[in-house]
Amino acid sequence: METTIDHVSIGFVSTYPPTVCGLATYTESLLGAIAGDRRSGSRLGVVDVGEDDRSVDAGVVVHRHLAGSARSLDRAAEVLNGYETVSIQHEFGIFAGPDGGEVLDLVDAITVPTAITFHTVLDAPTRNQRAIVDRLALEANRLVVMSDTGSQRLTRRYGIDPDRIDVIPHGANTLFSGPSLVAGDRPLVLTWGLIGPGKGLKSAIRAFGDLVDLQPSPRYLIAGATHPQVKEHDGESYRETLFELVADLGLDHIVEFDDRYLDRVELARLVRSADLVLLPYDSTEQVTSGVLAEAIAASKPVVATRFPHATELLGGGAGLTTTHGDVSEMADAIRLVLTDHDARRSMGVQASQMADGWFWPSIGRRFSALMSDMADERNLVRAHPSTPVTHVA
Repeated sequence: METTIDHVSIGFVSTYPPTVCGLATYTESLLGAIAGDRRSGSRLGVVDVGEDDRSVDAGVVVHRHLAGSARSLDRAAEVLNGYETVSIQHEFGIFAGPDGGEVLDLVDAITVPTAITFHTVLDAPTRNQRAIVDRLALEANRLVVMSDTGSQRLTRRYGIDPDRIDVIPHGANTLFSGPSLVAGDRPLVLTWGLIGPGKGLKSAIRAFGDLVDLQPSPRYLIAGATHPQVKEHDGESYRETLFELVADLGLDHIVEFDDRYLDRVELARLVRSADLVLLPYDSTEQVTSGVLAEAIAASKPVVATRFPHATELLGGGAGLTTTHGDVSEMADAIRLVLTDHDARRSMGVQASQMADGWFWPSIGRRFSALMSDMADERNLVRAHPSTPVTHVA
């Protein structure tokens, strides 16, 4: 019987809620989009990867893999081989071992067609990180990235055949679409996501020190809970350093904090209420940003440091990028967007046009079609072993 897009079964490997991280949120959204399109999630399941052996709730999570446990890994492979296809969401450090090398043992044990989604593609990997990516690329049937930059890195830095790579953008909830909810006299600049070092928040706060002359005064809202790993190791000490910086600069009337972990409805409403989204990340390697995708999906102008995904998506006019660590340049970019109504409107229009096709129902269909193609290719090889298979993107 021919496999169809609507019915191919998929086993996902990822972190998953209630774990709080971007990878878990992404996988939940992707699986939900596929299930929604099919009107059933009965042939979808998740092997949830973590460092504890908490029990799993009956439903979408079919196995909780305890990272580092050989017995648990064997069970994970057994479960996944019961699906027609497997999707592994890859980040360094999710699995056990140096750079999460345990993932290679799992891939070796999987016997069904497998797609690897790279959420990180390093331009300057260590020798071990490079070896892991090389092995995953060798073993997988398809490789998925969420940006052209990620695809170019895989081909240029890792020598991977571009015909084996699919670029499927990071999805956005349809709640982020719709009319602007901007209200009030004071413009709202928003940064959101899990809080911790590396997000560039101190640079962002310092940038507002150069904007105290603006009238009316802007509001800069930093929304999000402290990252669970940061909180586990350091408590709220990092957040407290942000409070101290705000006080030292006399910016209590401008900088605000909301430490809640917002659900999708609350977050979408907040983003749609913003005049500008600010992404001051320290990373120079980030080829995927779900926050950036959601900001653009909400038709919001964005000011971001020049991390790769921002450079790619904002270069067409949906926002401005600034040099990492250059507080004055960041302040100038924020000033331009907040004071130039025509520029702000043009950026919003460009963002809206760019986001067409980015919402989760469309992304789910594209991903499901990819997995179906893999299953069909395997069936063709089994039926006609001497016939070469050419993937059609």
